[in-house]
Amino acid sequence: MELLDPLGSPGTWEDCLAQYPEATPFHSSAWARVLHRTYGHQPFHLRIVAENSPSVSSSFRPASLIPLGEVRSRCTGYRGVGLPFADLAPPLLLPGHNSGSCQDALIHLARQRNWDWLELRGVSREMLPDPSAPPAFLGHCLDLTPDPGILFGQLAGSVRRALRKAAASDLTFRISQDREGIRQYMQLHALTRRRHGLPPQPRAFFENLQEECLSKADIGFVALAEGQGRAVAAAVFLRLGRQAVYKFGASDERTWDCRPNQFVMWESIRHLAESGVRSLHFGRTTPGQEGLLRYKRSWGAVERPIHYLRWRKKTGLWQSVAPAAAPGLSRSASLRSAFFKSLPAPLTRLAGRALYPHLD
Repeated sequence: MELLDPLGSPGTWEDCLAQYPEATPFHSSAWARVLHRTYGHQPFHLRIVAENSPSVSSSFRPASLIPLGEVRSRCTGYRGVGLPFADLAPPLLLPGHNSGSCQDALIHLARQRNWDWLELRGVSREMLPDPSAPPAFLGHCLDLTPDPGILFGQLAGSVRRALRKAAASDLTFRISQDREGIRQYMQLHALTRRRHGLPPQPRAFFENLQEECLSKADIGFVALAEGQGRAVAAAVFLRLGRQAVYKFGASDERTWDCRPNQFVMWESIRHLAESGVRSLHFGRTTPGQEGLLRYKRSWGAVERPIHYLRWRKKTGLWQSVAPAAAPGLSRSASLRSAFFKSLPAPLTRLAGRALYPHLD
């Protein structure tokens, strides 16, 4: 096992990552830089070489890759996460590589760093102590290889009707990777988070995301739906190779009659397909969030389980992460939502800057 530095020597990590077409944008060194610059999270990206792998040179021997980020908070604990603020960033294991030896290497690192726990996101059932355990989250993946006519035919009737309504409006679609695009997104993001009773992510996070992922690394973009000279809906997509992830979405509810959310999603799907992307992941969803689940299914996406695995220092054992209660179903969640909705906008932004460095 060796640690690779995606901050100081990103090329080495990216060369290793190129072995894995299933790698997600969260595996990239650009994502590690965003987390480090915004929250100070230190990356611990592991390269694990099997003893019997061919040895042309140590740099090019096939290896399993496990990216981690360290969160050190006096409020929420010291931990390793693969990866912070990523819906899933599964360990990239060589076919036939013993997952048990990888887990032993992870425990060794966790003890060295004195982590309270270590969490992996998106593991295979083979890595679970109990393969029958229910998934922590559900994921939805859309195959983008069919032509646009077939993709349109796979949409739910409600989505097709919304797109026809959007087509009759004055909405226009635009792709942006510059600061103005991320600024327009942030304005809508603040409105949307307030509507949901949540603080927005810090401004620095989106500025670093634009610089590191959208501008320098070219692994993402902001999709904008514009009407009457302003952005009315926007979404942030990340992509690596032929894999893409829908990361954020936001809109102005005053324009929902024009169906801008469906419009910006459909145009983004078309853009990604035309760019050679083969699959789009809609991110994780907590079981029980029926409205969000229906929305993601309505695009023709296939539902798959997402398993999280956690090792705890206290017990020394690996355990499957149980499904969380759907937001809004608990009294505490309702109280938090009401609290943030009651705060003036400047205070919600301040709360976001204070809270997110302690979260993952």
